[in-house]
Amino acid sequence: MREKVILICEECLSRNYYVSKNKLNTPKRLEVKKFCPKCNKHTIHKETK
Repeated sequence: MREKVILICEECLSRNYYVSKNKLNTPKRLEVKKFCPKCNKHTIHKETK
């Protein structure tokens, strides 16, 4: 029941990471602090639709 999702940077809106998540355990949108190579710093990345 895992689904592939794309994480997008909140500041520059670039799509940096492709991850998988379990829809049953985490029904809400994923939000992780990760490194953005375009911004060259750690920013919050959110799951896209």
